[in-house]
Amino acid sequence: MGQKLKITGWVAAGAVAGVLTTVSLQTVARGSLAPLPLEELQQLAAVFGMVKSDYVEPVDEKKLISDAISGMVAGLDPHSQYFDKKSFKEFREGTTGRFVGVGIEISQEDGLIKVVSPIEGSPAFRAGLKPNDLITKIDDTAVRGLSLNEAVKRMRGEANTKVLLTIFRKDESRTFPVTITREEIRTQSVRGKIMEPGYGWIRLSQFQERTVDDFVKKVEDLYKEDPNLKGLVLDLRNDPGGLLDAAVAVSSAFLPENVTVVTTDGQLAESKSVYKAAPEFYQRRSGSDPLRNLPAALKSVPLVVLVNEGSASASEIVAGALQDHKRAIVMGSQTFGKGSVQTVRPLGPDTGLKITTARYYTPSGTSIQAKGIVPNVLVDESAEGSPFAALRMREADLEKHLASGQGPETKDPEREKARDEARKRLEEEAKKPPQDRKAPEFGTDKDFPLVQALNRLKGQPVLVSKTQVIVENKDEKKEN
Repeated sequence: MGQKLKITGWVAAGAVAGVLTTVSLQTVARGSLAPLPLEELQQLAAVFGMVKSDYVEPVDEKKLISDAISGMVAGLDPHSQYFDKKSFKEFREGTTGRFVGVGIEISQEDGLIKVVSPIEGSPAFRAGLKPNDLITKIDDTAVRGLSLNEAVKRMRGEANTKVLLTIFRKDESRTFPVTITREEIRTQSVRGKIMEPGYGWIRLSQFQERTVDDFVKKVEDLYKEDPNLKGLVLDLRNDPGGLLDAAVAVSSAFLPENVTVVTTDGQLAESKSVYKAAPEFYQRRSGSDPLRNLPAALKSVPLVVLVNEGSASASEIVAGALQDHKRAIVMGSQTFGKGSVQTVRPLGPDTGLKITTARYYTPSGTSIQAKGIVPNVLVDESAEGSPFAALRMREADLEKHLASGQGPETKDPEREKARDEARKRLEEEAKKPPQDRKAPEFGTDKDFPLVQALNRLKGQPVLVSKTQVIVENKDEKKEN
């Protein structure tokens, strides 16, 4: 491994617009190109000409070229992507944690959009929207039949424009309209509280630009509320990733100084990097060390990290670093397995290319790619097990996914059988009344994995999984 990657923009690792990514944004193009295959390029030009002249109706030349680039890149792996103007804007919004909208966290329920929580201080918060409110219409469009992404797009827009939401409030049995003026929203990626005297819980939902500052503030608040914490749970469940420097910083908050957090290795010299628990690896250019005011006790407080199949990329980096250095016990389910690095290179002022350039390795040299992090203690989603876990996609399930680079993957022949059984259970679950199939919210006393994590910290019995199967690779160590 070489020295730390020199970055002229920023580095990210996570999910944007539903695509799991790990990204370093650079503003310099490659200095040289390999010899071009002229015969194949001539074929490409010939096809372009035929489509332009012979297709049943006129086609847009720019769209043809854009689609050709998209197809070429999409054929590489699930995470390489060409960004047109619109998708590049959405990508940037996802990594900054900023967007223009009404400011609500949402989910779907019975074909409608349910308000999980209004973001504090947002237009939706000020308009009085409450958790469990159902949105039935967005302007003149009925919500039933819309996907979650379609509903999000309709609620987002330009700053200072208005959107009319029709709300059904179940506990009051009434429907009413709310007109909300859109504005820039900054998402909250850190939550936390004292679960009981001596034991705290911090949840990171994504690693964004503000995550480290918000994490530090939340830790300080917890220690002010309870200066004698005996244990802490770091909850990374369903955290799709985000900015790499934020992941390195959060890891560094718990680790001894200068130990390795994560390494990357790829074809380019700049892809061979080592990231350590030191300010120069996570500190922003013009700022000071964001971890400088953290309580010293954070380096030694007993720690459990909660993960599941939705924990990906940057969250896997944190879990892997804390596990390898034996700083934390990792509990939950085997993680997603998103261990590849994508570099985003602008192709102009508003388009770009995201291309896979390296793999991630934990401090022990284990590849995260297509395997993920295996918890020290396997814990189910509920006391009844994890009946729908088999339906969740992992990196190894994605078509054209990058291999781990550490030996062939071992496929579980029982996986499809388990998926069929899970589908049947899901069909039966869907027949129940909504109140009977609502999953417990993270961070409550009914959150089964969190309760098991707290039991572990308190030295009490933990109900471990009796059914989870680990997806293994034959050769786990990096080949040098």
